[in-house]
Order: sequence, then structure tokens, then C-alpha cells
Amino acid sequence: MQEFMDVLRRQAHYFGPELAKLAYERGLAVTKPDGSTLPIPITATPVILDAEEIKRRAQLSAKLASATLKMARAVLAGEDPGRLLGALSPLERTLAERTWEQSRTLATTRVDYFVSAGRPWALEVNATIPAMQGYSDIAARSFIEVVARHLRYPEKGLAALHTLNGNNALALYRALLDGYAAERDGQLPDTVALLCRKNDAQVTELRWLCERFREFGADADVVHPEDVSGEDSFTVRGKKYDLVYRHLFVRRLEQSPAPWVEDFLGTVPGKKAVFLNPPASQVEVKTTFALLSQALTEPALADSAGLTPDELEAVRAAVPWTRPFRHGPGTGPDGATVDDVVARVSEEPARFVLKRAWDYGGKAVFLGRSVGTVPYEERVKGAYGESLTWAQLCARAATDTQGGGFVVQEVVDTQPEDHLLCGQNSVLPTSFFVDYSAYASVGLSKQPAWGGVCRGSMSEIVNIVGGGGVLPLITTEVAAKLLLAWKAL
Repeated sequence: MQEFMDVLRRQAHYFGPELAKLAYERGLAVTKPDGSTLPIPITATPVILDAEEIKRRAQLSAKLASATLKMARAVLAGEDPGRLLGALSPLERTLAERTWEQSRTLATTRVDYFVSAGRPWALEVNATIPAMQGYSDIAARSFIEVVARHLRYPEKGLAALHTLNGNNALALYRALLDGYAAERDGQLPDTVALLCRKNDAQVTELRWLCERFREFGADADVVHPEDVSGEDSFTVRGKKYDLVYRHLFVRRLEQSPAPWVEDFLGTVPGKKAVFLNPPASQVEVKTTFALLSQALTEPALADSAGLTPDELEAVRAAVPWTRPFRHGPGTGPDGATVDDVVARVSEEPARFVLKRAWDYGGKAVFLGRSVGTVPYEERVKGAYGESLTWAQLCARAATDTQGGGFVVQEVVDTQPEDHLLCGQNSVLPTSFFVDYSAYASVGLSKQPAWGGVCRGSMSEIVNIVGGGGVLPLITTEVAAKLLLAWKAL
């Protein structure tokens, strides 16, 4: 679709500001603690993929997410559950211990990838708050509408373009309904609560999802922990809710305790209401992901988790070499036995990345090939209070137990891409590292029609709240129709 991208680059200064304005109005924004908002930048240059490829990546993610849940369960049922539980905060650990045996359904997960030479490589699995379903839809829908109108595409055809492009909010809604029906003998919920903090950083996304749920027919509301009560039901201001969608980090409850909600989250899939995205911190801890990679060379580990041949093949095809970062022998990324994993990683910084096993926002992620750069120095000093060489960092990280210690991963070679970043008064060229995230469900009778979301950042450590933007994800079929409209002008 290079021809279409060329058209967009030539025309972006005409439609880009309107695209940024519309996306921001719809909720593509970060909310600050005082309630004010900052727009999340959007690009005029989308990621374009065949619908079948988007589907294939969602199916791959379903296998990886299922395997990760199985591995977490195997560890917690084994002789050393502390290797996962030890990474968690006190409340996270309490809830994990109370719920892990019953947590077999994850209505929504997200697998984050870097794509290298057309091949997606999974970097991690998100299971605590696998967000951005709303952000992704806002970006794609806003792009389609603004570009279509600029190209004078028939207004009556916009709904068909949106349908052709997919809908993550609808996939999430169907996942929640399917999960609810499985728990309540085929019934559907009358009321749905979207639970988040007041002025949550992503509350505009939650409001977008709530509006979509209402369009789909649900009596849905955004609610907050301090407002919830009820002796035998999940009740907010006298209104009872049948189904709860949780968008709430457990650690936020430790900062602002809400005993009722803490107790509610300790029962899966819930008695006072059904909730299908439990705070599965043990699944998202990067040690769990590292053990998936390790299972490829240790059949006993794969067997203990009950990994299927399809799940193992998904790990083999998409997970880069990843290991718990600790001293001792192991199998290196080339398949050869190494005497000491830490020493091996220390010798070749350009090949590896260190990640704290349990952390948010990429604050403790260290790229060996970035040694000597300002971002590397800032991160190292932020973590350890002083400048460290790669060898010194490896020595410190190997014995650091905070957040469950570190994992090491073979770096995925990705290069920055040229994009056009839209503001409400400008369109500027920028160079972005771009990731691809695909959604999936675990434990449902069937997968909804999940899609994905793409983020861009000037840093290789991509994070929206910490800076960066969203790239509209557009199917080849939609792009082709828009290109025809341009040619018809």
C-alpha cells in the first residue's frame, strides 16, 4: 500500500490537524491527577495490514496468553511459588494467593510485539490491565472518518469501512458477555460497571468504552472504588451491577485503600457480581514469560505446565530467548550450554535487554546497545543512584531481588520508521519505533474478533503514558477503498 501512504504524506497537512482534534475530543488523551488532560499524539501515517494477518496475530496471542496462564498456575502449584509471589506487592500477593486456583478465565489479555523483517516477536504478556482497546478504536475510527471525508468518500459508506476495519471495543464487550453467560447459566447481564480510579490516567478511554457498551445495548457506567458498597451485591449509589470490568491496578488500592473493593477482588469470578479480568499479577510477571522460553529446552518444565504442542510452537515461533537473570548454568540464545548466564550476557551488551520482572512503564528496562546514551544513564541512575557500565549493571541486577529481580531477553532488532505526527495546529515528521499489540481471551468457548493497537515512540522502550503516540491500525481492504476514492477525485 505504498501508493496510499504516498498520498497520505502529500495530503497530511490538510487533514492532520482535524485528525488530532477529533481523536482528542473522543478520548485519545492522558488524564493528569488534577483531572486535566493531555492529548496522545496520533499519526497521519497508519500501520496497514491484511485482515488475515491481524487475525493471525490475535490467534498467536491467544496461544501465548493461554500458555502464560498455565505456566503461572504451574509455578504457584509447585515447590517454589515465591519466585512469582515474591515479586508482588503485599496486596497483590494476597489476592494472587486467594484467587489463582480459580482464575482460569481472562476475558482480555494483550501481547506486545516488535516486528522485525515482517515477523512479530512477543516481548511480554499483559494480564493486569491490558488496556488500549478504546484508544485503538478512537485512532482508527478518527483516521478513517477524517481521511474519507478529505477524499470525498461517500458518507453513507463510512459505517461499512468501520465494520471492515474491526472493533476492539465490540470484541471486549462480547468477551465479557460470553464469560458472564458461562458463569450464569447462559444469562446476560443487565448492568455493567467499568471500575477505575477517579482521574485515572486512562479514564477518557474508559468513558469511550462505556459509551460503546451503551450503544451495544448495555446499561453501563464508569464507577470508582470509593463509591462501591453492598451487602450481597456490587452497588454504587443504590444501583446494582451484574458485571464488573476492572481497570484498576491493585497497587493503587494500596495507595488509596478501599476495603470493600479489595475484598471483592479476592473472589473469582465473583459472588456479588461477575468479574472476568482478575488482577492476575502472577501471569504478567516477566519471570513467567521467561519460563515459557525456558520450557522450549526443558521438556519437564513444559510438561509441568501442561503446554500443548500448539502453545509450544507459538512460543518457538514468536518468543525471543528470555531467561530469569541469575548466576548459574543455562542454555544460551544459540542453544549452547553456558556456564553462567550473567557472564554470558555481560560479554555481549548489544545483544541483550534487562527488564525488572515486575514493574510498570518501562522504568527498569535497560538496553545493552544503549550504553553511553542519555536514556541509559537516566534509567541506571534512577534505579541505582549512580552511573554503571553494562558489566556493573549486570552484576547489580543479578543480585537485585526488588520486584522479583530481573529477566534477560535477546533484543529484537527493530529500526525507527518515518511517520507524520499530528497536532491540532501542525503536522510534523518524526522518527518512531513502532510496536504492535494484539488482544486475546483465555478460557472462553470462542475467541471474539480481536484486533490490535500500534504505539510509536522515539525511544525503543515504547510507552504511551511516558510519552509516545498511537498509530491508526488500518486493514489493507479499507486502505484500498480510500485509495480508490482519491483516484476518483
